[in-house]
Amino acid sequence: MASLIAFLDANVLYPAELRSLLMYLALAGLFQPKWSKDVHEEWISNLLKNRPDLTRRQLDRTRRLMDMSARGALVKGYESLIPGLSLPDPNDRHVLAAAIRAKANVIVTKNLKDFPVAVLRQFSIEPQHPDAFILRLIDLNPLKVRNASEIHRKNLMNPPKTLAEYLAMLEIQGIPRSVATLRK
Repeated sequence: MASLIAFLDANVLYPAELRSLLMYLALAGLFQPKWSKDVHEEWISNLLKNRPDLTRRQLDRTRRLMDMSARGALVKGYESLIPGLSLPDPNDRHVLAAAIRAKANVIVTKNLKDFPVAVLRQFSIEPQHPDAFILRLIDLNPLKVRNASEIHRKNLMNPPKTLAEYLAMLEIQGIPRSVATLRK
């Protein structure tokens, strides 16, 4: 089992393409993913607001599949930690609380300003943008990352994607440095 424990914020689970890539990387054993029921609810409710073509039932199925595929990823028992935490956005305290309970090394988030290094350092947690996080995984094991991303690409059936289309899709997700490294 991977020793790197990464708590995934709702904003990296919201876009299906990024969520899916992170799941493939986790299932390849590159890191242990963690999330909470609150994070699930946040990405699902935001997606439902912005995508009327999706249903709660569809997204609940995705949530259940994530929880089943990554056993132990769902963090529980963190709620009592929330009141004692201070972050620029108080609504993000649940993320830090769950990351602490999970003994995470990293919170993977697009909102780095909401998770100041000075605050997270006291819990031995590092905030990382998904681009930096995936680059970290590439540095740790480039072959596993390449293989996991190729499996991810090959499993995209609706529609299937060429390598160029796949990398362009990932670049749109805000991970340009990771994509540039994968292109090599």
